[in-house]
Amino acid sequence: MGHDKRRLSLGGETLLQRNLEFLRGIFPVVALSVRDAAQAPAHLPAGVEVVPDVVTGSPLAGIASVLTRYGEPFFALATDVVFPQAAAVERVLRESPGVDVATPVVGDHWEPLHAVYGPGCLPHIEALLAAGAHSILDLFPLVRVRRIQFADPAPFFNVNTPGDWAEARRLAGEAPDETAGLGVVGSGPLVLGVVGRSGSGKTTLIERLIPELTRRGLSVAAVKRVAAFDIDVPGKDSWRHSRAGAQAYAVGSASQLAFVTDLPGEPSLRTIVDTYFGGYDVVVCEGYRHETPWVVEVFSPGDGREAPLLDARVTLALVTDADLPHHHRFARDEVPALAAYLGRRFSLRGFDAD
Repeated sequence: MGHDKRRLSLGGETLLQRNLEFLRGIFPVVALSVRDAAQAPAHLPAGVEVVPDVVTGSPLAGIASVLTRYGEPFFALATDVVFPQAAAVERVLRESPGVDVATPVVGDHWEPLHAVYGPGCLPHIEALLAAGAHSILDLFPLVRVRRIQFADPAPFFNVNTPGDWAEARRLAGEAPDETAGLGVVGSGPLVLGVVGRSGSGKTTLIERLIPELTRRGLSVAAVKRVAAFDIDVPGKDSWRHSRAGAQAYAVGSASQLAFVTDLPGEPSLRTIVDTYFGGYDVVVCEGYRHETPWVVEVFSPGDGREAPLLDARVTLALVTDADLPHHHRFARDEVPALAAYLGRRFSLRGFDAD
């Protein structure tokens, strides 16, 4: 998000304040899990207990710390869940006896931070943390888990990107924040993500969408995330420069320029856009699902998958030939209509007449 999500304000209250008050209306004891005691706000509602991590590093460590403190089952809720519902919490509580974890599932998407965790999880979490594993999903194969199927994703809507936050404010009836950061209208290029499972057709959609944008006179850049790459050819001069110890080098011609540099770590999408693409109208991204503020999902049924990766509340549009509910669904051959929708949605020049 580029912000401390706990401090995002909705309806005059921060997300942290809203969720602490929500939980106090259901439970006799409410705890705030934090990395360390200094991270806790100075003023908390009466009765809220602060539980610093015993071993820091992840929500999984926070779960272990709470279990260590209380030694009994507890309900965990992420701070950035925007519209929690008591009925959804109560359903999870009803279905939690007899298992170690009771968690909602929407389609095939787990909601592990709207779930009940019992003491039987603790030794397995401690072993995972000792081995350097910090994903909550790594715990599930080791314990008794009850999947609680929900059809409606609304109680689990959370904020990961500026796009999520803009949608949360819209749903809450507040005016959109047009200066919230990456990808928000008025703060630089529109940063648009195309997401989907492997083989769904993401790249095909991108190569058909870009011409629909450029023919309207928009300047478009693209970013693709890969696990590793080497664009140079062994034996070529630039390769030899690199092998000799150059930490950065460029290869230029009359019409193209490639710049390669060594990095101490992977740059964020925000860094890439701010550094290289500030002057473009649109940046289309493939492979940055958790960093892209505005997302279009491509979905192909198959391999036992019956639902998209993301719920309909957090995607701008769904591109699929399957009969699935979405407020903006487009068939695979409706790319011009998708482009027109995006142009209207973000007031892109060249789409005024549509």
